[in-house]
Amino acid sequence: MSNGPTRKHTALPKAQILIEALPWLTRHHGKTVVVKFGGNAMVDEDLKAAFAQDVVFLRHAGLKPVVVHGGGPQISAALDRHGIVSEFKAGLRVTTEDAMDVVRMVLAGQVQRELVGLLNEHGPFAVGLTGEDAHTISATRHRPEIDGERVDIGRVGEITAIDTGAIEALLADGRIPVVSSIARSEDDGHVYNVNADTAAAALAAALGAETLMVLTDVEGLYEDWPHSDEVISRLTASQLEKLLPELSSGMVPKMEGCLHAVRNGVTTARVIDGRVQHSILLEIFTDEGIGTMVVPDGQGES
Repeated sequence: MSNGPTRKHTALPKAQILIEALPWLTRHHGKTVVVKFGGNAMVDEDLKAAFAQDVVFLRHAGLKPVVVHGGGPQISAALDRHGIVSEFKAGLRVTTEDAMDVVRMVLAGQVQRELVGLLNEHGPFAVGLTGEDAHTISATRHRPEIDGERVDIGRVGEITAIDTGAIEALLADGRIPVVSSIARSEDDGHVYNVNADTAAAALAAALGAETLMVLTDVEGLYEDWPHSDEVISRLTASQLEKLLPELSSGMVPKMEGCLHAVRNGVTTARVIDGRVQHSILLEIFTDEGIGTMVVPDGQGES
């Protein structure tokens, strides 16, 4: 007895899923996409593995992924182990000389290495670098304003310049650059800790990326939090700018990054839920999409 009809039945939905991806594959082919890796996706083993599969899938589908990461939880744990107290001012980690050594070690020597390893289980793709390499990210000391006063929070950098040469060379060679958010100093010979959301947005703009994707631990930008958990699926740069003052502190650098990206040539910026396995593929290759998409002004409302 033949099992033909059964097999046909199970194969058809798979074919439909693949065909649904076709217009998106066509649209994104050859385009650069910058992915900010963070949140739960960085610490949960299954999510980490799914993330690596997604990024390699993008590469095989003809896109050019660039991964940017920070490592807040890992840095805090390492500072604890070294007996260095974590202090925050204006939502930013106060980064002393000693703390900066640990930050650099954790980002470039631990988080980045693990990510490179996960990606390279699928082929000789990932190459790790930090903003220090080939002048990729330059920064100067960031002094945030608290109650009208400029405050010194140590080795925290404000990005002043991006040189995409090394990343573009890697992309041209079919590699996947994995960038740690550390910057070289433009003026005092030191290195700086820079916010990874900000770094990802600056790189996306400098690379002329098609898309910036920021993984978070929420479903997207909520319409009227905490009264409603309706997610805004699409909004323009100007609409986002109006919302910025009302956002929670953790969302501000992410949404400011999205705003910077679309105001500087990136076609779309998206905040997506990194707690959902394969959220990157769902966002790029399906009609539904998930999360919140920010588009330049003049591209209409949702």
